[in-house]
Amino acid sequence: LPLLQAAGKKKSFNLIGLSEAELEEQFVRGDGPGGQATNKTNNCVVLKHIPSGIVVKCHQTRSVEQNRKLAREILQEKVDLFYKGEDSDVFKEKKASEKKKQEKKRRAKENLERKKRLKEMQQLDEK
Repeated sequence: LPLLQAAGKKKSFNLIGLSEAELEEQFVRGDGPGGQATNKTNNCVVLKHIPSGIVVKCHQTRSVEQNRKLAREILQEKVDLFYKGEDSDVFKEKKASEKKKQEKKRRAKENLERKKRLKEMQQLDEK
């Protein structure tokens, strides 16, 4: 199940296909901020992949059609992760972005240390 958290809105092209017969779709009221636009309209899409039991709830936009499309994309990535595991393109992409983020963090830390040493040297020179 922790693998499923890697799914997001990534653009992977080698995903497992979903058929509409395997999906169960519901429209419910969304939650969160938005007032009347959220509280009176059923524009939140709940999509369930019946064979795997994976459920996705999408309420990213006010449009039902856009939410349907986004829910299917997210569900497709989660199903791909569920069946392929670490061999999934989504998982590999997530790992690569984490590695890139760690490298960026490491470089920022090194630059901060360099600046700190430079400042200390300048203070020593002034005395």
